[in-house]
Amino acid sequence: MSAAIATIFGIGYLRPAPGTWGSIFALILAIVLVEIIGIIGFVFALLLIGAFGWWATSVYLKQIKSKDPSEVVIDELVGQWIAVLPIAISASYFKLEQFDLWPGWISSFLFFRLFDILKPSLIGWADKKNGALGVMLDDIFAGIAAAICTITLAVLYHGLN
Repeated sequence: MSAAIATIFGIGYLRPAPGTWGSIFALILAIVLVEIIGIIGFVFALLLIGAFGWWATSVYLKQIKSKDPSEVVIDELVGQWIAVLPIAISASYFKLEQFDLWPGWISSFLFFRLFDILKPSLIGWADKKNGALGVMLDDIFAGIAAAICTITLAVLYHGLN
C-alpha cells in the first residue's frame, strides 16, 4: 500500500519526467476535488494526503533503500496542491467557476515545476534532508513559493487593470 500511495498508484512510473506527470495529475485532481467537495474539503484532503504521503514515503524508502527515487510523486501532489490553494480559495470566496481563474492554475503549475526542478534556497536545503522529510519538505516549500509567486502575479495583474 505504501508503494501505491508514494507513486500515486503508478503515475510515478511514467516517463519521462515523472514529477511533471505527478504534478499534472495533482492539478487536474485539485480542480475536480474543489468542484466536488469545496474548498474546506480540499484543505482537509490536502492535510490527509500530506500525512498519508509522509507515512507512505517513509515506509517505501525503507523498503527500497533509496534516498529520493523518481517514482515517488506523492510529494509533487502535496506541493502542487499547496501551489493551487490560493486559486481555489479565491474561486470559492468570489463564487467563481474554477476555470475563470485558469491563468492562476497554469502559473501555479509552472512556478511549482520551476521551483521543484531548480530547488533554490530553502527548497534545496530541504531536498538535502534524508528520508521522507527531505522528499516531502522540498515540495512543500516549492508549493509555498509557487503560491506566493502566483498571488504576486494576480495582484500585479488585477492592480494594473
